[in-house]
Amino acid sequence: LCSAQAETETETETETERCEPRVRETPADIGLQAPASALALHPARALLAAGDVDGDVWLYSYSCTEGENRQLWSSGHHLRSCRDVAFSPDGQRLFTVAKDKAIHMLTVEEGRLETRIPKAHGFALNCVLPIDDHLFATGDDGGVLKVWDLRKGEAVLEAHQQEEYISAMAVDDNGKILLTASGDGTLGVFNVRRRRFELVSEPQNGDLTSVTLMKRGKKVACGSSEGTIYLFNWDGFGAASDRFALRVESVDCMVPVTDSIVCVGSLDGVIRVVNVLPNRVLGCVGQHLGEPVERLALAPCGQLLASCAHDQKVKFWDVSALTGMVVDDYRKKKKKGGPLRALSRKAVGSGQDFFAELRDEVDASGEGDSDDGNND
Repeated sequence: LCSAQAETETETETETERCEPRVRETPADIGLQAPASALALHPARALLAAGDVDGDVWLYSYSCTEGENRQLWSSGHHLRSCRDVAFSPDGQRLFTVAKDKAIHMLTVEEGRLETRIPKAHGFALNCVLPIDDHLFATGDDGGVLKVWDLRKGEAVLEAHQQEEYISAMAVDDNGKILLTASGDGTLGVFNVRRRRFELVSEPQNGDLTSVTLMKRGKKVACGSSEGTIYLFNWDGFGAASDRFALRVESVDCMVPVTDSIVCVGSLDGVIRVVNVLPNRVLGCVGQHLGEPVERLALAPCGQLLASCAHDQKVKFWDVSALTGMVVDDYRKKKKKGGPLRALSRKAVGSGQDFFAELRDEVDASGEGDSDDGNND
């Protein structure tokens, strides 16, 4: 009798386990109807916005619980490829720009088109960056930058200081200095508060494809089409202070995970983890096999990274292990050209031991801020 009762209890527990949804390490992949060319994660909620080459914009909720990813709405207002999407700082609006030269502002809750600025630029729009609750910036294929004021409904700053497309933008925490990376290899500097152009850096080799602030705002890192990361001092934008060649075909996009560690996407589909000063490729957190990585976005928790590529998928990667990594100036000599270390379980290779053979995780005091490039 006891044996039969134990079997019944075991069967009941098994049935309960079957009914309970499985919790994954990361959300499941999100499949799209066309290749995504734009990607953004909500600043406070588990929401993902994606724009595709057909001009459609999608909003999804994502979850680590199996089967809980949901499409909330889609918008087909753009006539041509959507190039960039960005949430407003308060998370209430979604900004989208496209090849049709139009700027759209959609409500996040309903996907309703709240504002449309047709022919906002003379060239196809390439990127958009919210600065604060009232100001946002846009850059186009002709190198034109505009800063818009929602209260006035018009551009309050327009500048054409760069000769090629503006690929990416970044702004400091005070919303004062705006930086633009351009296809002509220069970094543009603009004072938003004074509504004026400051300077353009010396041109680097290749297109500048991305820009982000590092080292608590003391350094600026720019990715390039030649596979090099250029570093600028905050008070010295005229010329790069350091450069780090990754030995990849390109650095198409990047997003900082900590003050020193950045994830970069490339044409080979690999998402590399790079430490800045000392300059080191630490490994790989994920990949879109054989497909160029278009965009990367970090979740507000800082533990999930989203990526999109030409495979029509948005993928998620666990980057929680990166926040505890500290890289020392010293490293033992290793063979060049070896496989990248897997820094997540979903990365190609074994990710079971994140820190195997990595002699770099030591006291934070060991990290230098020198401009000496330790190129891998």
